[in-house]
Amino acid sequence: MTTPHPENPQGHIPPQPPEGQLPPPSAQLPYPQTASGQGYPAPTQGYGPQVLDPAQQRQWGMFSHLIGVAAMVFSAGLLGFVSTLAVFLLYRERGDFVRRHAANSVNVQITMGVLTIVGIIFCLTVIGLVVGIPLIIAAWGWAFVVHILGAIKANNGEIWDPPLTPRFVK
Repeated sequence: MTTPHPENPQGHIPPQPPEGQLPPPSAQLPYPQTASGQGYPAPTQGYGPQVLDPAQQRQWGMFSHLIGVAAMVFSAGLLGFVSTLAVFLLYRERGDFVRRHAANSVNVQITMGVLTIVGIIFCLTVIGLVVGIPLIIAAWGWAFVVHILGAIKANNGEIWDPPLTPRFVK
């Protein structure tokens, strides 16, 4: 024995339309109704990344720098690049402002990584203690300060290119 469908409590089967024709809208099983009595509303925008409003773009531009600083500090520099790259890849198509700040954050991390590698190479030579360690400390300090300044600029809604940073990612 079958239980009646909630929308058809009597359990009778409506007549079927002729082959190749769609049933009239009243005979189709309705989708859940909204307050206006219609089915699900049509999406207002197409598929793909939705452009963020300006406040959200400022917020994610600031996060791109702050996440880089936090990951740099808590992972000894290893995850700073990965975190900023993740923000860049996830939000680059969601607005020009957030794309520029995320790209700047990635560029700062790349520059710091290159300077750190050069400092490590210097540390492996005879002049390592004189040049290598100060270079690594300077690179990390510079990246920390630049990320903090970038976060402040992004929160204020300002477009900003960090000083002494080549543009590897645009």
